[in-house]
Amino acid sequence: MPDTMPIHSDRCEDFDALVKTIAALRDPDHGCPWDKKQTHASIANNFIEETYEVVDAIEANDVPHMCEELGDVLMQVVLQAQIAEDNSEFTIDDVCRGINEKLIRRHPHVFGDAAADTPEEVNKLWSRIKMEERATSDAQAQAPGEKREGLLDGVPTSFPALLQAQKISRKAVAVGFEWESVDDVWAKVAEEIEEFKTAETPEDAQLEFGDVLFALVNVARWSGFDAEEALRQSNNKFRRRWSFMEGAAWAQGRDIAELTGEELEDLWQQAKRHERE
Repeated sequence: MPDTMPIHSDRCEDFDALVKTIAALRDPDHGCPWDKKQTHASIANNFIEETYEVVDAIEANDVPHMCEELGDVLMQVVLQAQIAEDNSEFTIDDVCRGINEKLIRRHPHVFGDAAADTPEEVNKLWSRIKMEERATSDAQAQAPGEKREGLLDGVPTSFPALLQAQKISRKAVAVGFEWESVDDVWAKVAEEIEEFKTAETPEDAQLEFGDVLFALVNVARWSGFDAEEALRQSNNKFRRRWSFMEGAAWAQGRDIAELTGEELEDLWQQAKRHERE
């Protein structure tokens, strides 16, 4: 099996053109004042926003919009790399080389002699390779005064809390910190709910509520689905039903804020029936 796959030359040309465009925007003498001013930190949130817009396009099955939003994310990658090159930190070539080497290294069942015939086997192989890489990295990070990276240090604190919980849970499970069955996880959920109910202060209640959510994330993991995606689906479902309710209220010449609780509940049930039909 070859170490690399053939790449269409037009793709290289288009990518190189993008890199040159971003470099021109950052040119000290003739570039854009806004682009020249940016730092890694100043546009960090832009990266997050563009990524969420890609997810929105994917969930809406809006392919043209997805293509556009992926371009915006790619622009963020190239711009961050150009800022790094301007600071003599790294280049876009370093970024591409690093991820390519990582993909080849973590797919020995494609580029080497390892065997993995199912997605589950691939996940196990991936986890083992990552653990080996971490062990090598730890061994190299023993210089005096250099902090050894912990298991959870690789989970970005900028992630949404639910996504952090999933990543943290999966990393802990990878080293054997796991319940024996899903029933045990449900028992943990029940335990955390009781602790939330009996919390004596608002601060304690908030902490215990977080523990309930964390336990439910593990239920999702045991059930084989993504908790973040499940909550997004519920949010979207509520949005659809609320939009129906607003439309029904407007059709009556009324604002939804004017309706009684009983009227709101009636519209909610109508929205659910409309969704089923």
